[in-house]
Amino acid sequence: MPKNKINLDNLISRTKIYLIIIALILLVLCIIKPIAIIPSIIIFALIVLYTIWTNQKRKAEISEHLNELTLNIDKAAQSTIINSPFPLVVIETNGNIIWKSSKFIKEFANIDIGNYLNDIIKELKIKLEKPEEKSLSVSERIKIGEKTYKIVGQYTKIKDREHKNSKEYMATIYFLDETNYVELINKYNNSRICIGIIDVDNYEELMQRATEEEKLNLTSKIEKNIYNWINKYNGVGIKSERDTYICVFEQEDVEKIKEDKFEILDEIKELKTQDKLQSTLSIAISEEGETNLEKYKSAKAVIDIALGRGGDQAIIKQGGKYYFFGGRTQEVEKRTKVKARIVAEALQELMKPAENVIIMGHTNCDIDAMGSSMGIYRIAKFLNKDVFIVNETNGTSLDNFINDLKEIDEYKDILIDKNLALNKITQDTLLIVVDTDKRNYVEVPELLEKTDKIVVIDHHRRGTDYIENAILTFHEVYASSACELVTELIEYSENDIKLTTFEVEALYAGIMVDTKNFTFKTGVRTFEAAAYLRKCGVDIIKVKKWFQSDLETYNKISEIVAKSEIINNNIAISIYDKEDSDANITCAKAADELLTISNITASFVIGKMGNQICISGRSIGDINVQLILEKLGGGGHITVAGAQIEGMTVEEVKQELINRINEYFTEVS
Repeated sequence: MPKNKINLDNLISRTKIYLIIIALILLVLCIIKPIAIIPSIIIFALIVLYTIWTNQKRKAEISEHLNELTLNIDKAAQSTIINSPFPLVVIETNGNIIWKSSKFIKEFANIDIGNYLNDIIKELKIKLEKPEEKSLSVSERIKIGEKTYKIVGQYTKIKDREHKNSKEYMATIYFLDETNYVELINKYNNSRICIGIIDVDNYEELMQRATEEEKLNLTSKIEKNIYNWINKYNGVGIKSERDTYICVFEQEDVEKIKEDKFEILDEIKELKTQDKLQSTLSIAISEEGETNLEKYKSAKAVIDIALGRGGDQAIIKQGGKYYFFGGRTQEVEKRTKVKARIVAEALQELMKPAENVIIMGHTNCDIDAMGSSMGIYRIAKFLNKDVFIVNETNGTSLDNFINDLKEIDEYKDILIDKNLALNKITQDTLLIVVDTDKRNYVEVPELLEKTDKIVVIDHHRRGTDYIENAILTFHEVYASSACELVTELIEYSENDIKLTTFEVEALYAGIMVDTKNFTFKTGVRTFEAAAYLRKCGVDIIKVKKWFQSDLETYNKISEIVAKSEIINNNIAISIYDKEDSDANITCAKAADELLTISNITASFVIGKMGNQICISGRSIGDINVQLILEKLGGGGHITVAGAQIEGMTVEEVKQELINRINEYFTEVS
């Protein structure tokens, strides 16, 4: 529509109404006095003619005013562009620069701006592919030279008479200097307070095993090292308990701590007792929270994760993410059994008022989960409670065990599936999770939402997705197995709980399998638990029969071992590429077998299990397979770990695993 063409609909709408009203009045007058018809017609005609004349005159005045206004606006726009206080460039999406302001030329006189403009054009083209986008606004700031700019602009389609369907656009782009603003934001962020907690992991053990002369010397050296480390990063620290320190850092200094990878962890391990017991630290630093109290509570939760992962490590929580450092040494076994006695008593106190007890292990349940479940079953039955064990797992790993279990009348109805468990659970049910603390790794995650009375018994290194709302947690990463922990709960209970022969064998089997026949992760307390079960009457031959492999399985393992490849000189990786519902069990056995080969210090076997890819990792302790597989969403221990991955092929998982292994060695070095 031409600029001087005016739509007068709004302008004359009132005039039409007035004419209609006048016409109605004259009509009424003519009806009352017919003699007034001719004068009325003449008067109305004159009024209409006058109205047309005034409207035409007004139209001309408005058109002239608008033309003058448009001309002035065009001049103002041109003047604004030419004299823009910001660097400005008019550019086509094909990269051709149409015009640059003098401010632009002056601002970037000594800078090659071409590459930056190319990046802006790329973003512009992405915007153009979205029809709903009307303007170009780059939210990410661009650093050009020593300054930081925000890019803002408007694009329009180029009108070309010869090419009416032209898809080329041009954009007017402003460079807004936000250097001072960004520096202010960075200064604010860098000065944000972070709260840290430092815990001496094995303080009690150190004091028990140190001589009187050593105690003062050792504690003073630990304290000196901790304060020196805090001061090095401009922090403030205070000793809150005999083995705990609270410290405060600024965000800028926390970044330096991250770069240095918490060298204090290695320094503290140099401090030992005469019998070579190392001292170790757990450190948690958090910036999460609006107030310092909230940050302290967040740091408390993070230190629990560090301790739950075996100690000797540091964790920083920033922006909802966790950054892990250290954690490469074996867990220190605790000599004191006080905690086992306290938990045994607390567990029974929670069972007494419960309507019923439901026990649940992890997905793809193994004998450690089932054995520990049987031990908890006996504690609950001692208190005359209705007890059920959730089991959704079928496979060769538990077939022999479950078949023997179902032959015993007492146990015929204790195994229930997901649907039955959801029907039986109430708000008054005590839900006990064994052999895992991961919310998404339990047999039936929905059960966790049905009751707030949850107990967790686990021995794996803690991840970030642990069950936070448990009212009782018995989490000891030094333990060989969940069966070892449950055995201690029975052994140190104030009540004389008598295990059946089958329950004793189930607990013993769990310890035996998780320690690979008492080879890995076996401490003094592991043998003490095994000795207690042995006194209760264990048929070791029967236990071994539960896990005998048939010839077909043995051949599968031999084939996996035969086609393994070696990386980094001492790590074996193999693939089990057959569809097998028991792939995780076969992979685990093959990974164990690979460790029997000379010079192999770690092994990984990858297999297909339905829609998932499973990885079993094993090591002799020199390499922490838990840290490697944790990067792939898994977990476990230094010597035994696993992971399950979805949405990737076997070859993709293998390459990702190799990348994570390389990352591990890069971080170590």
